[in-house]
Amino acid sequence: MANNDSRGARMSRGDRRVLIASSLGAVFEAYDFYLAGSLAVIISKQFFSGVNPGAAFVFTLLSFAAGFAVRPFGSVVFGRIGDKIGRKYTFLFTISVMGISTFLIGLLPGFNQIGIAAPIIFIFLRLLQGLSLGGEYSGAATYVAEHAPAAKRGAWTAWIQTPATLSLLLSLVVILGARYVLGDDAFTAWGWRVPFLLSAVLLAASVWIRLKLHESPVFTRMKKQNKGSRAPLKEAFGQWRNLRLSLIALFGLVAGQAVVLYTGQFYALFFLTQTLKVDIMTANMLIGIALIACTPFFILFGALSDRVGRKPVIMVGLLIAAFAYFPLFKGLTHYVNPALESALERSPISVVANPADCSFQFNPTGTAHFTNSCDIAKQALAKAGLSYRNVAATDSSIAFVRVGTDSIPAYVATGPQAKQEEIRFAAALTGALTKAGYPRRADPAQINWGMALLILICLGLLITATYGPVAAVLAEMFPTRIRYTAVSLPYNIGNGWFGGFLPATAFAIVAASGDIYAGLWYPVSIIALTFIFGMVLLPETKGTDLEAEPAFQPPEPENERYPSVHSPPKPGGADPG
Repeated sequence: MANNDSRGARMSRGDRRVLIASSLGAVFEAYDFYLAGSLAVIISKQFFSGVNPGAAFVFTLLSFAAGFAVRPFGSVVFGRIGDKIGRKYTFLFTISVMGISTFLIGLLPGFNQIGIAAPIIFIFLRLLQGLSLGGEYSGAATYVAEHAPAAKRGAWTAWIQTPATLSLLLSLVVILGARYVLGDDAFTAWGWRVPFLLSAVLLAASVWIRLKLHESPVFTRMKKQNKGSRAPLKEAFGQWRNLRLSLIALFGLVAGQAVVLYTGQFYALFFLTQTLKVDIMTANMLIGIALIACTPFFILFGALSDRVGRKPVIMVGLLIAAFAYFPLFKGLTHYVNPALESALERSPISVVANPADCSFQFNPTGTAHFTNSCDIAKQALAKAGLSYRNVAATDSSIAFVRVGTDSIPAYVATGPQAKQEEIRFAAALTGALTKAGYPRRADPAQINWGMALLILICLGLLITATYGPVAAVLAEMFPTRIRYTAVSLPYNIGNGWFGGFLPATAFAIVAASGDIYAGLWYPVSIIALTFIFGMVLLPETKGTDLEAEPAFQPPEPENERYPSVHSPPKPGGADPG
């Protein structure tokens, strides 16, 4: 292909193939990844049913780590390979690993068939999924950016952001379709494997398309000129000039983008189902329609960044999100479940407890067991999506929940009577809430469908504004010889950790404060910090020549230079990174 800065206005057939292959590959790979989360309840019964509680805790923790915490390690592994061997073959390998791992989960016998080997193999396959996901996005972003004309790089790279919405939608459609065709009993028994096995078709399509691609022209010219890095990891993160840019990318860009993405998709879905009591099918339908409506705006905001700059588009999106989240989520309550809103105002709830007995319930794996009466009371109300006021008790007696004029004592979840006490407390709390007018589920007749959908679309538009130009910014911040490596780590730390831990962190804040909206302080705080760092430190990258050192990059100190690919290694020396 021709130099990417001198391309015409028309997109060639090869250009379209680049965009389709990179975008569809990311859709399929994220689809594979989301399946394990969507089918978590069924999977736990299949693979962990006979595991003792201690081992089950370890396996659950590892399974969670594969989803989020492992992604940055995958970015390091595949980023280095991508900078040394090439973009095409690296992300061809990542999608193959992801697809094969997913397909094998669909074939894996359960605990009842092969015993302890089932959860061990399952965790191993999930680790492979997490590692490969860590290399996919950065590979696609780098590959597309290095093909795109400089004047259209924002619009072209925005295509690979669309999987952030479409992949979740695709996984839900396949799961719900299989459940509808097979029936609940058959789906629970064996039909849950069908969505995993279907990944073989998606994998074959992705590999077939990607095999037709050529290597990135920018990378190819770099290799011909012998300007590659022999130590991309050390050069990307061992030199302050490059590490500084990675930190700016993380704290001045990706951290905020990640929490906007997770708030608009996952936390909004959680809020609809857990707090506002909307049934899962209806909530998924609302989110799905909003995502479909917003998806074209990824391209629009990417193209806008080609005109006005990347930084203004992203920073304005972050600023609006920081101020809009509380009104938008309060609006959801008003238009989706007005009966709940009325009950909260008419019959406020209080938890009366000794503050010393109350824990901060950060429980990302869902395996922690809270036993104090205060924790029991707060956990029950937080899971029910109810706001409450904390009232300090003057003694260390059992905590109790006050609903209107009724008081329900909680219990200590230890001892032989714990199960009976749990049943007693749940029944008494449910009775008091019903008496006070708290709805057990959202009434479809009272939902203002138009306004609810409009609010969800607003949340989706904030995602597209902050996420659309991100790939272009990341690709333009780093030189070609270390681009894959340098892009991978900040992106995967931001989305794997800052975004991935959002639901658990938000739930813990809600449980501690008693305010159903308090969990929003986590994304708002991250967004505010990202906005400040970004405004001060994030460079404007629009118009950057990908084959030259970035203009905003300080000169490289002589004593920090690493040899290029054509420099002969020292005798007996190993490849340093």
